[in-house]
Amino acid sequence: MIYQLYEMSHATIAPFRAAADAVKLAHTNPLNPWSYTAAARAMAAGLELFERMTRRYDKPAFGLSTTSVDGQTVKVTEDIIWSKPFCDLIHFRRHLPAGRATDQKLLLVAPMSGHYATLLRGTVETLLPNADIYITDWIDARMVPLAEGRFDLDDYIDYLIEMIHQIGPNTHVIGVCQPSVPVLAAVGLMEAAEDPFTPASMVLMGGPIDTRENPTAVNNLAQEKPLDWFRDNVIMNVPWPHPGFMRPVYPGFLQLSGFMSMNLDRHIAAHKEFFEHLVKNDGDSAERHRDFYDEYLAVMDLTEEFYLQTVDTVFIKHALPKGEMMHRGVPVDTKKIRKTALLTVEGEKDDISGLGQTRAAHTISPNIPDDKRMHYMQPDVGHYGVFNGSRFSKEIAPRILAFAAKHGGSSGEGSGPVKRVVKGGKGA
Repeated sequence: MIYQLYEMSHATIAPFRAAADAVKLAHTNPLNPWSYTAAARAMAAGLELFERMTRRYDKPAFGLSTTSVDGQTVKVTEDIIWSKPFCDLIHFRRHLPAGRATDQKLLLVAPMSGHYATLLRGTVETLLPNADIYITDWIDARMVPLAEGRFDLDDYIDYLIEMIHQIGPNTHVIGVCQPSVPVLAAVGLMEAAEDPFTPASMVLMGGPIDTRENPTAVNNLAQEKPLDWFRDNVIMNVPWPHPGFMRPVYPGFLQLSGFMSMNLDRHIAAHKEFFEHLVKNDGDSAERHRDFYDEYLAVMDLTEEFYLQTVDTVFIKHALPKGEMMHRGVPVDTKKIRKTALLTVEGEKDDISGLGQTRAAHTISPNIPDDKRMHYMQPDVGHYGVFNGSRFSKEIAPRILAFAAKHGGSSGEGSGPVKRVVKGGKGA
């Protein structure tokens, strides 16, 4: 009933949102002399805050139509090159000058944990000038009809392997947060099968490889509750009239509530500052707030089977680090990984995936040669800063690109070895 009440509340409040928007427009109209007063700006700011806090946020667009390559602006188009009911594979095709050497192929595996793939817009934008970028664009489960069938963690891994085959040999795979486990599992399965399309390298960033290391509030919740508790309390059927009507899902609004409650004071302060920026007519600061929360508040549902299997496998049983993870009856053995290079990245202040959880990938993949592995800990960043923001652009992205260049195979060899520098920690 909670999902139905959530939908009903949005429908009930819609007329009030429309009225607030209309009154706000009247108070900001330049033809209205009252709009130039502090009282009118305060009224308009309050109305906009109300409208934004009660809005349903749709999936944002990437909006990356150009990038800079070799100092020149080039056009970028988004091509869907592979598609299945629960995911599209997007290629950010750069219209490069004829004859230019190819860049490394990077597959960004976006988190399937409540937010859309556009959460990695900044990641794509930073890497795009120097790499050929592909990204997994996961589909909101409430938009997928029941007739399309199930989607669980095993399907997720199958999707990854199929997409790597679609992109071709010498692909570099980057798993951001949640995908770290299925990416590592997929590479282990591909190496065990001697798959010729096994990735040249994989980069795991802020991921829950072994949540027994420095457990966070998220990890502790999974340990404190049995799996049946999650099934009984957070799984709901998609209400009519969504295309996925009656599909059992973990609703995105529940995940968002959990994320926001972890840093509630920070979000309250941010909205208070937004109100003040509007009153002071500080348009740039207000626009930055809008951009961030337009993305942050846009959420998607996850299928019941994917969510529960992930909770059970990753957070309760710790199956991958224990060597007990299975994929369709086949053991996932990360000791089989020998050819694929491994880079792990962590944030010093990550409150989602604690320090050491991602680095554990090195421990459970002991047969990767030392010259094909690297660990980096970024000081002074939280979970979001591991894959976005100024420190990602200046400190982390160059290391990813250098690592891919060093282990690039035949599609664009790199220019020399990577210096294995680790700030705030030891090399793996």
